Amino acid sequence: MALKIAYFGQAPFGRDVLVRLLEAGHEIVGVYAPREGKRPDPLAEEALNRGLRLFRYGAMRRKGEPIAERVTEHAALGADLNVLAFVTMILPEAVVEAPRRGSLCFHPSLLPRFRGGNALAWQIIEGESEAGVSVFRPDAGVDTGPIVVKKGGVTIEPHHTAASLYFEQLYGLGVQAMVEAVDLVDRGEAEYLPQDESLASFQGLVDDEDAAIDWGRSVTELDRQIRGCDPAPGAHTLLAGQEIRLFGVTETQGSGSPGEVVGHADGAALVAAKGGALRVGRVRLAGAGKQPAAEVLEIGARLG
Repeated sequence: MALKIAYFGQAPFGRDVLVRLLEAGHEIVGVYAPREGKRPDPLAEEALNRGLRLFRYGAMRRKGEPIAERVTEHAALGADLNVLAFVTMILPEAVVEAPRRGSLCFHPSLLPRFRGGNALAWQIIEGESEAGVSVFRPDAGVDTGPIVVKKGGVTIEPHHTAASLYFEQLYGLGVQAMVEAVDLVDRGEAEYLPQDESLASFQGLVDDEDAAIDWGRSVTELDRQIRGCDPAPGAHTLLAGQEIRLFGVTETQGSGSPGEVVGHADGAALVAAKGGALRVGRVRLAGAGKQPAAEVLEIGARLG
């Protein structure tokens, strides 16, 4: 069998899941991709190259209410299933529930842990040891619907940033999970398992307040915070009163006053912290691009 799918997604992940579903024989009746920006969106390009019907909206709701013409437009597609592959916009309930097989949504954590829009970052910041992905049927809550597929067993390594954890470990696993979930729905074998609310956690978006470095914290806490904020928004501190953001950080041995630049190594700067040191690979000053840390942080300088 094959399903008629209304597809929502973005970026290379959205493109790769789309290609796999087409290869499996499913019919994509419509593709929803982000509005056109400065850079081409890989999903939108793939849809155009394949002659698929493409919609490019920034939202399906206005002031919290569904945009009626877009709800009607979606209903006219006659989709059996919505597939949400790394979607950031919130869909109206009328769209989520319209297909006879409902909707499937990807999330980069082992639900019910780390619900919310910055799950990758928070898993690193909070010192989680295992990562994974989930595919669930969305409901009125935030990442609260019943789970169809969950794949774990991914170790969060000491070098992982939010970006590297995703691209090195979870990207391929997520594509596989999405394709598997659609196949289960197609064959009528999907089991929708309720999430255990006693294990649930929710974290909001990581903002500049969360990314502010407090040099009174331990080196391990700072290491996790900075890696979780890499690449965005970038954990920040001050250098001579000017904001500076740190990237490519790993925990290492060292001593000195917290925030003191105590050495250089292969273009990186070693910054003392409580209980050790941070090896900082790159930095970004306000209004500038990223630079090797050793070119900006002189030995003896103090951050914070």
